[in-house]
Amino acid sequence: MRQSARAITAAAALLGGLSCGAGASAAATQVAQVSATVAKPLILTRVQDLDLGSIVLGPGTWSGATVGISRTGGFTCASANLICTGATKPATYNVSGTNNRAVQITAPNVTLVNQSDPTKTLTLVTDAVASVTLTNSGPPGTNFNVGGSISLSSSTAAGTYSGTFNVTVDY
Repeated sequence: MRQSARAITAAAALLGGLSCGAGASAAATQVAQVSATVAKPLILTRVQDLDLGSIVLGPGTWSGATVGISRTGGFTCASANLICTGATKPATYNVSGTNNRAVQITAPNVTLVNQSDPTKTLTLVTDAVASVTLTNSGPPGTNFNVGGSISLSSSTAAGTYSGTFNVTVDY
């Protein structure tokens, strides 16, 4: 019995030494930084609609007359084949979110449909900034404009043409 107890004690001492030595040589520690950026949700609001005014087509056969309003509000109706009247304005949107964050803006072209004859359409080629940087967090947000232009010809059907923008904002 005494010999058995000595053998168990010796075995325990040997195993204890092995496990301590193995643990000490295998342990390593490394530090890593942790960060998280939290942004407020973007809120997009339409402030005003785009309006190209009223356009009267001149006589004869012609094409390629452009009517447009830039995102900065500059109106063009330079063709001798057109008479443009009425109040014109670019579309205006307001976006709010997190201060100093850049917001990407997407404003694809718009199909305008003649309200008297839905088979007749025009394409509004949009003019929008690619991005804005928010100057505050939350309200009042930052305004941006979207302009656009249409191309007309002597064969353009008369009527009111309308459509909707699909403006998207994203961080």
